[in-house]
Amino acid sequence: MKKRLTAAVMAAMLAVTAFTGCGGNSGNVTEDTTAEDSAKSENSAAVAGDVDMNGTEITFWHAMGGVNGEAMEYLVDQFNKENEYGIKVVSEYQGSYDDALNKLKSAQLGNMGADLVQVYDIGTRFMIDSDWIIPIQDFMDKDDYKVNLEENIAAYYTVNNELYSMPFNSSTPILYYNADMFKAAGIDAAPATFNEIEKISDALKTKGGAKEVISLGIYGWFFEQFLCKQGLNYADNGNGRESAATAVEFDSNGGALQILEAWKKLYDEGIAPNVGRGGDAGLADFSSGKAAITLGSTASLKQILEDVNGKFEVGTAYFPATGDDDKGGVSIGGASLWALDNGDDKKAAATWEFIKFLVSAESQAYWNAQTGYFPVTTDAYNEEIFKNNIAEYPQFQTAIDQLHDSAPQYAGALLSVFSEARATVETEIENMLNGKQTPEEAVEKMASSINAAIEDYNLVNEE
Repeated sequence: MKKRLTAAVMAAMLAVTAFTGCGGNSGNVTEDTTAEDSAKSENSAAVAGDVDMNGTEITFWHAMGGVNGEAMEYLVDQFNKENEYGIKVVSEYQGSYDDALNKLKSAQLGNMGADLVQVYDIGTRFMIDSDWIIPIQDFMDKDDYKVNLEENIAAYYTVNNELYSMPFNSSTPILYYNADMFKAAGIDAAPATFNEIEKISDALKTKGGAKEVISLGIYGWFFEQFLCKQGLNYADNGNGRESAATAVEFDSNGGALQILEAWKKLYDEGIAPNVGRGGDAGLADFSSGKAAITLGSTASLKQILEDVNGKFEVGTAYFPATGDDDKGGVSIGGASLWALDNGDDKKAAATWEFIKFLVSAESQAYWNAQTGYFPVTTDAYNEEIFKNNIAEYPQFQTAIDQLHDSAPQYAGALLSVFSEARATVETEIENMLNGKQTPEEAVEKMASSINAAIEDYNLVNEE
């Protein structure tokens, strides 16, 4: 496995490596498992008691900048001061998620790198295939470690009942709305579907004063979440969780066409103008008071509140569905922690101690308060800092409720070529909105391009 992944990296330097779709399998991550797994055949999970860790130094690569980076450094400093084993963590900011993963690929080709790396959710399939890791389940089983992870967060990183990485910073998308505009328009509840957005659009403009009804960024993650809300798979082979995916399913199951037709309808009616590509593309129009509604990550809440700065009341609601009969859930975004197998038991044991510290109730409550990401462990809800944060930012309760109302089967797909695929989805949606193609043509181009990329990857990496 390692040889053929190395060949793939050298041949194509594939960028980011998994999809976020919905469906698939999950398991109880706190129990021992017997699932076969090629990635753990030669890896060794060492824990405290196996080795003397005194003076051990480990390197941690992460992708948190700004305020999030400051919170990360605080946690690293606390661990270095408090841990009883004399472990020192050296944290190194690597830039974006893409930058961190690409540097890891280059480093592994040269037999160097970090001991622990933060990789975003959609890099999961590559990390599993790489054989560069020690699965977190190995540490948990050997250490008899139990943690009350949020079920719908852990499900994303769980394959065949095996937890491969430790969830750390997780988020879901939600709907943000201008509560003052809604009140002026006489609207009592936030919309749950695209049809409901259409029905309240005139009132928001004529009575609420909105210049835009919804500022909806063209973002691949939103496309994937709309599919989640339908409860449909993104890819075949159980969303790539039963075995490696060979093709997308969003074309054959009708999910993509529903999304694009509903999106195009809102665009054609002047309800959802083209505000650009990316997850933050729609936030500026909302925060400035131009748009009545926007979609964004739960981790954007504090930034939105800061940008609004009291000009209006910010309301939050569940991520909307594109169809009235959609009964699915949402998938997480964010990143997790991967232990790298460097053949050093001391470093492996030290890495595990640091991981346990980062997902402790105290650390996760602090992380949530500082960044807006979910606490990945439910024990954090009992911490005073978490309670105080919810009291100050009650809008975040929406995110927690939505997470709990979802289910593990919407955890998301695992695929191999996300960078190309997400860019393709965004390009084709943009072309559709600009009148260059129909929704049907856009779906066909998405599927054809992504399937070709999957086929190329699988050919390079086949046994």
